[in-house]
Amino acid sequence: MAQGSIFSMKIIGVALVVLGLGLAYWGYQLSGSVESQLTQAFTGSDTDKVMTFYIGGAVSFIVGLFLLIKK
Repeated sequence: MAQGSIFSMKIIGVALVVLGLGLAYWGYQLSGSVESQLTQAFTGSDTDKVMTFYIGGAVSFIVGLFLLIKK
């Protein structure tokens, strides 16, 4: 594999890790909203929007780590 291609994959990996952390934090912030608090009070679970941010953040973070660690 060419050296430039490996460098590009590392840059994409870093971007995905940062994006994953950002999405997870955004989901955490949304979980404290009034709408989410009411939904949690009545259903006992987070809203679909919050869960989408959590799952998207986790997937982005894991794929980014994989790209960073992969040789």
